[in-house]
Order: sequence, then C-alpha cells, then structure tokens
Amino acid sequence: MHRRRLAKIVATVGPASASSAMLRRLAEAGVDCFRLNFSHGAHERHGEVVERVRAVEAELGRPIAILADLQGPKIRLGDIEGGELVVRFGDVLRLEASDGATTPGVLRLPHPEIVAAARAGDAILIDDGKLRLTVTETHGDHLVVRVDVGGALKPRKGATLIGAALPISALTEKDAIDLAFALEVGVDWVALSFVQRVEDLTEVRARIDGRAGLVAKIEKPSAIADMEAIVAASDAIMVARGDLGVELPAERVPIEQRRLIRVARTLGKPVIVATHMLESMVEAAAPTRAEASDVASAIYQGADAVMLSAESAVGRHPESAAAIMDRIIGAVEADPEHWSALWRPAIADPPQTADAVSLAAREIAQVLGCEGVVAYTRTGATAQRVSRERPPCPILVLTPDIRAARRLALVWGVEAAVAPDITTFDEMVGHAEGHALSQGLPIDARIVIIAGAPFGEPGKTNTIKISRLAGFS
Repeated sequence: MHRRRLAKIVATVGPASASSAMLRRLAEAGVDCFRLNFSHGAHERHGEVVERVRAVEAELGRPIAILADLQGPKIRLGDIEGGELVVRFGDVLRLEASDGATTPGVLRLPHPEIVAAARAGDAILIDDGKLRLTVTETHGDHLVVRVDVGGALKPRKGATLIGAALPISALTEKDAIDLAFALEVGVDWVALSFVQRVEDLTEVRARIDGRAGLVAKIEKPSAIADMEAIVAASDAIMVARGDLGVELPAERVPIEQRRLIRVARTLGKPVIVATHMLESMVEAAAPTRAEASDVASAIYQGADAVMLSAESAVGRHPESAAAIMDRIIGAVEADPEHWSALWRPAIADPPQTADAVSLAAREIAQVLGCEGVVAYTRTGATAQRVSRERPPCPILVLTPDIRAARRLALVWGVEAAVAPDITTFDEMVGHAEGHALSQGLPIDARIVIIAGAPFGEPGKTNTIKISRLAGFS
C-alpha cells in the first residue's frame, strides 16, 4: 500500500534506532530513507545497519533508501594546556598555525589554511559560535585576534572562518575510506559535507561512478553564493541548517532555505531540509509548536524530504518523532493552499520532450482528479521529472532496476516498485493498471500512464495514456 503522503522522511540511525525491531517500526511509522552518519560509528556497525535495513525492506516489500553522510573537513582546535582556557571580551590573542597546545595568550590551531585565508576584520567562530574572535592583524605565520564573545576554550572544538572559501578539499582521507566502504555495502545516496564549490563534487562523482546518487550538503556561505551551479552538479541537495546557521546570521537561514528549495525544484533535484526539525523530541514525547511549524514550512515551500537527526539517532522517542513528522506532512498536504503554491511551471531550460510529457501528466491529473501517475523508468529520470511538477497524487513508478527504485525512495511523491521490462503498449497499460490496483487505488479510479517508445530505451519518455482502473477508457 502506498503512503498517504507525498513528501518523504529521512531518519538518522544511531544507538536509539539501530536495532532491527526499531528500524522496522520507524519504516512503518513513515521513514523512507535511513541516514548513516559517518562522523560517528565504526564501519562494522554501519555495515550491520545496512543489512538490517535491507531485511526490513524485504519484509515490508517496499524499497528503502540508505544515505551515507560523509564527515567532511573539520577545522578543530588542538590540545589546550590544562584542558581548558577561559578567554574574556577584549582579550587579544596570537593565533598560530601549529600542532602545539594552546596556552594563555597563544591560540594554536593546526590548520595553516585558516591563517593563509584570513583577512583583517574576518570573524572566527569556535564551538558552533559560542565564542567569537575578530582578526585584527594578519602576518605570514600567525594572526592577531580579539575576543568579542568570550568563554571556555576546550580541546577539539570546531573553528570556522566566516565568509572565506578555504583552499581545502571537501573529501578528506577519512571520507575517501568511508566512501569506498559505503559503496561496497551498497548505499543509495552519498552526502558530501561542507561543499564550497562545484569542483568539490567532481572528484566524488568520479569515485562514485554511478553507483549512488550524490547529495551536496549546503552549509557554507560560498555554496550559497554559487548555489545554481552546485545544485546543477549534484543529484540532490541537503539544506544543513546547523552549520549554515553558524556562518550566516540566523535571520538569513530561512530565506536561503526557501531559495535553495526553489532552485532545486526548478532544476529537478530532490532537496532535503535538515537539522533541529523536532529537536526537543530528543527528550520530550511531543514537539514544540514552533518545531511543528518549522516542518510544515519546509513542506509548504516544496521540500522533497525532511530529516530527523538526534531525534532518531539518540533520542528517547524515535518512533514517535517519525510518526509526528508523518502527521505534520499529511496535514499540510491536505491544505488546498499548499497546492496553489506548488503548482508553478518548473520546466527545464531548454525543455525536452520528457519535460513536456511530465508537465502534461500533472495537468491531466489535476484537471481530471486522477488518483495516480504511473511512470515507467529505467534510471529514475522520468520519475524525477514528474516529481518536479508536483502532481496532486502518488507517482507510482515501475522500474526493472532495484537500485533506481531505492534511490527514488527519497524523491517527492514517488512510490517505486521493481517490475520486468515491457515490450508492447498493451503490456504497458496492463502492468500499470494492475500495479495501481495492488497499491490500493480504487476500481474506476483514473490514472495517467507515461512511458517511452521504443520501450526499454532510457531517455525516451514520449507516451501518455489516461486509463480507468476497471478496464474502461
């Protein structure tokens, strides 16, 4: 049976959710994609989770996506003499690119790229912005910084140079090892952290070599500045609001989120909105009203998916968090005003025949009140084109490739199933009608069927048919 909602849910797997029983309950509660956070956990543990998710997938009879989230480059403080150093407003420090321990008056950061890229007036945030320094002088081997927001400096806390694109690769040595493992165990999506420029995606795409979709995590101002090119170069994007909110003023984050969703939809790329969506449910049994509004806002804006992070990884109520997110999405999608905002032309430029057919399928579904669009696809491209147009009904996808079916579990509105290739028009109609009925669509319901002729050739979406499920046309 297909879900009674169209936007998708991603849940991060952690100690609270890694068991087979909990993974199944989460999938039944509404989770479409499980995220493996490679910032934590050993390969052995992640491999076990993959096996368990695949077992749940077989039990439930529906494709489930798995996303491997790479850690990316982390700029961190080194050791600190005494384990902690308290700095106060107005203190002046010497910041050295050194592996040594931080001592009173000398802040040592084992990242020479920070010293090389910084300019007078730049801000350096430490520990997710809890401490703020301003660069007052630059020298060849060190910076002079002033403390604007003080506090306790602690070892290994993150440091961020605001506004500068650092000359470092988004793929670290650790990431390369994690990526090879993730591809070996068969994940469906790979998320690259701290993308700054299109070139960051190039090396990773070459390593993936078509074995998974590539998600660009947008969490740097430099990525915002080049968002259209980065979205175009990725297979999907994630609006990672936690780190993005460290480097941008808080009031800018919702604006950039909306822009990113709009650009991604125009380019036909799925977009995940992530971080702090139901954060209070790490402990509480119910979200705050503000959190419910935050999830709803992402759905109103047209996001493909919303994500649970700590709520499902280490929270006390992972299943409830997924179920509540499911209910919020369903409530928004039942609001007619939601659809009036989504129904805007999103045709690609330059348009192709498949784009026109996908737009026509949405228009037909809207005018006739169809209860499903059935799309045949080999690679998933046809399904994503239809999804971009946001038809007011499920997109029931038939594909001979289980990898494509799993990847599509992240895409708005898509319910994919594995089916044999078709060879004739009558076979196409018969399989489409039978599949729609098997997914719970009622007898006499209208569906729109789209495919490509000659059948079985990718990139040939050029056929559209309206059918009534009782066999009447």
